[in-house]
Amino acid sequence: MPQVSPHADFRVLPSVDEVLKDPAVATLEFPRALVVAAVREVLADLRQVVGEKRSVQDRLARLGAEVGERVRRITTLSLRPVINATGVVLHTNLGRAPLSASAIEAICQTAGAYSNLEYDLDAGARGKRDVHAAALLERLLGAPAVVVNNNAAAIFLALHELAARGEVVVSRGELIEIGEGFRIPDVLARSGARLREVGTTNRTRIEDYRAAINDQTRVLLRVHRSNFKIVGFTERPTLAELVELGHQTGLPVVEDLGSGCLVDLTRYGLDSEPQVGESIAAGVDVVTFSGDKLLGGPQAGILAGKREWIARIRRNPMFRALRVDKLTYAVLGATLRDYLLESYDHIPILAMLSQTEAQIRDRAAKLLASLHGIRGELASGRSVIGGGSTPAMELPTTLLALHPPPGVSAATCERRLRTGFTPVVARVEDERVLVDLRTVLPDQESSLAEMLKQVWT
Repeated sequence: MPQVSPHADFRVLPSVDEVLKDPAVATLEFPRALVVAAVREVLADLRQVVGEKRSVQDRLARLGAEVGERVRRITTLSLRPVINATGVVLHTNLGRAPLSASAIEAICQTAGAYSNLEYDLDAGARGKRDVHAAALLERLLGAPAVVVNNNAAAIFLALHELAARGEVVVSRGELIEIGEGFRIPDVLARSGARLREVGTTNRTRIEDYRAAINDQTRVLLRVHRSNFKIVGFTERPTLAELVELGHQTGLPVVEDLGSGCLVDLTRYGLDSEPQVGESIAAGVDVVTFSGDKLLGGPQAGILAGKREWIARIRRNPMFRALRVDKLTYAVLGATLRDYLLESYDHIPILAMLSQTEAQIRDRAAKLLASLHGIRGELASGRSVIGGGSTPAMELPTTLLALHPPPGVSAATCERRLRTGFTPVVARVEDERVLVDLRTVLPDQESSLAEMLKQVWT
């Protein structure tokens, strides 16, 4: 904050009452308390530059407009729709998976009225909110399941119930860190379990797990390395080996799959990603995964597996603290129904993954043709999955590479796009703004075109 000169003449500043009488301020259709607060904030800002005469004079000339802008900024919701033109399908900073039309419809129907969230309509008595996802999950996965607010909560809850005050055996090569510095060892510690690391970063054998088991061991944990790969001189027990060891020792095997893949990704030209159903079929006792990554639904954490373990987890007091609300159940239910009906093209992230390079090139060519006067070309590129899923997997795409107008940098164009009325998040490379239509929803293309024209003219 700049230093205010001790000799600054604050008399040049009007009083709050004087500003309120300004026609531009007096006609603002907002509650008086909000307008007064905005006036005081603007005057406080001016006091910091009162010694800079030109700056103060310029701002005093548009004081009424500045107050109006401040009030509108205060009352504008900070969470806004964004056009993702980065080519990162599951962009964590942009909310990960966009929801399907059926999921959005389910939200509207559920949010705008009372619902049977915890009411059994057949029995006419109190029910359980679990039922709104449980039946669909069990039919899809062949195992019972419960839902909490994210996957970190899911693994925490599983270990809090199954391993509190005991040891959890896990490979050193699986002690991963997820977004914002959250680390598997920290989650383990908070659950009340003690970590027993085995093997090395790159090589862990089934004998390492077996040797670590003692009378304090409660869980054998396997963590899917969903956001990185270890290549080269590596070794890891198969899931079948770990399950067999669990059977021999009477210990539950818990697997954190993270990304929550329910379909075979090879159909989209990607490498195979572990599917939840495969882990359950292999005999894993509890699998945890996300609802908003490769599943393509809302932020949620899902625990599925053997009936006795899931029943124990549901009875844990922390389950209530981590439960989800009616809107999450509405979205998750609609998304799972699309899977049940095999309507995969209705799920936006799967539709994005299924687009071919030729299809994206055709979309990009049509968009470029509509941008009269904007210089650009089509260029080959790579889209990524993102969201801590499928590390090192990329999809070929066609980029719309736009050159900035004369005298304007590509970075300036990018900034104007993301700070505009309809924010567009794109990339800059080689002094060009790159737009990847793979992650632009079809009904956003006209808005994208308008924003590009606005910034470039």
